[in-house]
Amino acid sequence: HITSLPSPFGIGDFGPGAFEFIDQLANAQQSYWQILPLNPTDDIFKNSPYSSPSAFAINPLLISPEILLANGWITPEEAPDLSNDSKDAIDFQSVREQKEKMLRSAFKRWQKTAEPEYNTCLNEQNYWLDDYSLYMALKKSQKNVSWIEWPIELRDHNAEALQQKRKEFANEIQFICFVQYIAQTQWLALKTACNKKGIQIIGDLPIYIEHGSVDVWRQPNSFKLDENKRPTVVAGVPPDYFSETGQRWGNPIYNWEEIERNNFDWWADRLSRNLKLFDIVRIDHFRGLVAFWQVPADEKTAIIGDWIEAPTDALFNRLKQACPKFNVIAED
Repeated sequence: HITSLPSPFGIGDFGPGAFEFIDQLANAQQSYWQILPLNPTDDIFKNSPYSSPSAFAINPLLISPEILLANGWITPEEAPDLSNDSKDAIDFQSVREQKEKMLRSAFKRWQKTAEPEYNTCLNEQNYWLDDYSLYMALKKSQKNVSWIEWPIELRDHNAEALQQKRKEFANEIQFICFVQYIAQTQWLALKTACNKKGIQIIGDLPIYIEHGSVDVWRQPNSFKLDENKRPTVVAGVPPDYFSETGQRWGNPIYNWEEIERNNFDWWADRLSRNLKLFDIVRIDHFRGLVAFWQVPADEKTAIIGDWIEAPTDALFNRLKQACPKFNVIAED
């Protein structure tokens, strides 16, 4: 994963260590580089990229201080000082604190400039970035608790309340958008360098979404939730030779009837986004897009559940329509 690459800043990133790794791949005559998801991570889920607050955003921790410095966005004094940290494991809390401080310095400097590329990026990504930036600003204002614990008017998307918060948190929302702009710009530069060396990047698309994500908050009807927005059933797999009790993952299950009524737009947007960030996309737990194991939410294991069929043909006809260059790997 990107986080495992060498870096003097406590975590692997999109900087020189990644470009050196591309050279190593090319020298070894490799054609593919398969990576874990680039989505933001959360300390609550031990920073697993499979438990993200967004299916579309890029992890700000992967932004390279060295590239920011080279581009004049930060000074040497504003770069993270993590030289004394362990080289064996990432101290996510320290990295998160120092990189956010660095990015806020870059943001203040950027606010004094006019970058047309930023507006172009913003317009292209607005279909997800508008909700994500508001959600992250709200989450910060609510002391990072899950949206399920927010005041009812925010939890349930009261238009007037959200409009008021957009005004109140306008600067924070712009900061979040700026960070995503920087993250995407750095990543695509790295991907371009990779492609020039004849190497394609295989990205990874987790099949399920975290309940506390912006995606579930914004489209609760697309998931099997009760009147209080809590899951009635959760994802997992039944007992097998790996586990006698199965695997209870706990993610909310898709409400495929509602998703199909909306012409699978969210899935089409998601795959389109991933196929722009990567050359090839591996769909994690592809089996679940044919039939999935549904576990009652109050069960402690995945022993009790039901196999439910997904609308496979209709879904993939729509996805192929949205993504004519259908470079997809099905995880076996």
